[in-house]
Amino acid sequence: MKRRSIKDARGEGALFRRRALVGFALIVVSLGLLMARFAYLQVVRHDEFVTRSQNNRVKPRAIPPARGLIYDRNGVLLADNVPAFRLEVVPEQVKDMPALLAQLGRVVPLDHDDLDAFAKQLKQNRRFESVPLKMHLTEDEIDRFAVNRWRFPGVDVVPYLTRRYPLGEAFAHVVGYVGRIDADDVDRLDPVRYKGTSHVGRSGVERSYENTLHGQPGYELVEVNADGRTQRVLETHAPTPGSNLYLSIDSRLQRAAEAAFEGRPGAAVAIDPRNGQVLAMVSVPTFDPNLFVNGISQVDYSALTHNPDKPLYNRALRGVYPPGSTVKPLVGLAGLETGFRKPQDTVFSNGVFYIPGQSRGYRDDVRGGSGRVNLMQAIEQSVNTYFYKLALDMGIDRLSNYMAKFSFGRPTGIDLIGEASGVLPSRAWKAAHSREPWYPGETVIAGIGQGYWAVTPLQLAHAIATFAGHGIPYEPRLVMATQQGMDAPRKPLPNPPSGPSVIANPADWDAVNQGMQMVIYGAKGTGRALSAGFPYLMAGKSGTAERFSRTTSAYDTNRNTAYLASRHRAWFVAYAPADNPQIAVAVLLESGAWGASASGPIVRKILDVWLAEQGSVLAGATRLPAPTAATARTPLPATTPTDDEETPVAPLPQGDTP
Repeated sequence: MKRRSIKDARGEGALFRRRALVGFALIVVSLGLLMARFAYLQVVRHDEFVTRSQNNRVKPRAIPPARGLIYDRNGVLLADNVPAFRLEVVPEQVKDMPALLAQLGRVVPLDHDDLDAFAKQLKQNRRFESVPLKMHLTEDEIDRFAVNRWRFPGVDVVPYLTRRYPLGEAFAHVVGYVGRIDADDVDRLDPVRYKGTSHVGRSGVERSYENTLHGQPGYELVEVNADGRTQRVLETHAPTPGSNLYLSIDSRLQRAAEAAFEGRPGAAVAIDPRNGQVLAMVSVPTFDPNLFVNGISQVDYSALTHNPDKPLYNRALRGVYPPGSTVKPLVGLAGLETGFRKPQDTVFSNGVFYIPGQSRGYRDDVRGGSGRVNLMQAIEQSVNTYFYKLALDMGIDRLSNYMAKFSFGRPTGIDLIGEASGVLPSRAWKAAHSREPWYPGETVIAGIGQGYWAVTPLQLAHAIATFAGHGIPYEPRLVMATQQGMDAPRKPLPNPPSGPSVIANPADWDAVNQGMQMVIYGAKGTGRALSAGFPYLMAGKSGTAERFSRTTSAYDTNRNTAYLASRHRAWFVAYAPADNPQIAVAVLLESGAWGASASGPIVRKILDVWLAEQGSVLAGATRLPAPTAATARTPLPATTPTDDEETPVAPLPQGDTP
């Protein structure tokens, strides 16, 4: 038999009470810990969790600043902001991006360029940031999306200001254009200042003055629902718009200069020698900058890049060419200033110049030469021999040192990014680019603007403007004033002289100025056909720089104009009024038979338009008498091409065709 155990009721009761007390104590401790945690969260961290809760309902949204406007000197609008709408996507609110894009494309057409730009933007933006998908929606596209909006969470139509260039092609190379911000821009731009901004300056003034035009962003606090859609705006802090810019360019002069080229590739620059303000700056052919604002299509971009005339190439700023005879007045000035010549000193030209001890001849363009000429006559007739001998007598070191005072061989300092330096022939330059020594023949041809010489149209215009201003140099300037707001006064940007006059003796200026006037008014002047009907004194110089070396010393008397144009760069420089210069112009045609006959008429058209605008306010200039009936019936003699250039002794770079 099993023994029956006796139940201990008192012991079991005591055990139960102990266990109950322990359990109750654990419950009390747990409740205490829970209450402490509640107190910590509700009291100690109250502000933090209120803020986090608020952030789930209220979100900040950047407001990009309105970009500053750009005007010409007379207040003509060159760059404007116009309202537009774009389609934006918030990636974190989209579960299947490829499917969304496919469905969205059936409602709002999306081309390859839109999708490629969107893919690039996705990689550089955070997932919670809104990314532009399609720019500049039409009213029909906006309406169709509005009907289907419920199908596309995370997608919305957003208003914005887009850039527009009312005068289009006329200012493409000066004003430039803006483009959409890409991955490369993200690394260099201030993320705070560019928050919400989709465009940045890409070229021209838009790029050079980006900091002035951009402004400071603002923000607004918006209340959103669970889907992230804005319900209402709670608070707004307005952005500070960018400053407006006033250019020194005259839009009528600019358009007239472009039209004068008649589509022929080349460049023109006009500068006020009294202050360095650029009055016109043209590169032909050009392009429509509006194509680039919201992303240029592949078709349009290919058409521009494959165009043999290279419309995207800024010839005025970056194109480098031999200046030819246009530098002869400055070479003559160098001879006067260094004491190697006096104005009345003469040189005999018999058609060929020889370096002592050498049999190689350097010819004049006139068969048989021009006879005995002084400085003024040498400039008037563009007599090579005078400048061959002067350059040889001076030596390349003195010549290059003096010509450097006119900013040859280095950027002029214009307020645009990307200016080319060109080449000023010198021993130092050749030593850096060749193992060959400097030869006397290279000095000879440097005297007529050939050989290693390479200048931009801007550099040559700046040099002529410096001379026209009696040697006082000013860095060329495009922006002459800023304005903070439409009602604010304009704030002029100072541009003091960059140094003292580079001409020590005023009589030297008078002699060269007389020679350049004789180019226009002299009986043998290469540009005398340009003076007809111009009411003020004009001074100028033609230049015809060869693109290819001659293989013979024979004169091309039977060659037609088309053939010569294929071999020559045609230059003409001028300033007016000659007795009180207020505008200096340099014009280049990449293909022109002769400088005076090809580029001279372009210069004259520019001066005619300038005169129409400024003639009533000209001061201190001599006005020429109006032509009489007799003189009006007597035509001026046709321009005789007498400014051809000699070729190098040895094979040398002959400019560079862009």
